[in-house]
Amino acid sequence: MKNLKMKAARAAKDYSQQQLADIVGVTRQTINAIEKGDYNPTIKLCLAICKALDKTLDELFGED
Repeated sequence: MKNLKMKAARAAKDYSQQQLADIVGVTRQTINAIEKGDYNPTIKLCLAICKALDKTLDELFGED
């Protein structure tokens, strides 16, 4: 399932996929795959993304 919440939060911060990837220490392709729903990130990566985007785990990765 696509992660539109993460994509929207990234856009609200005006971060490109590359910028977010650099902040959390992964490749742009990893961020793209998470947003497309092709990759399930580890909890450690989820927490790093949440911190970078000032969101909670539930806000970005919780069920609707």
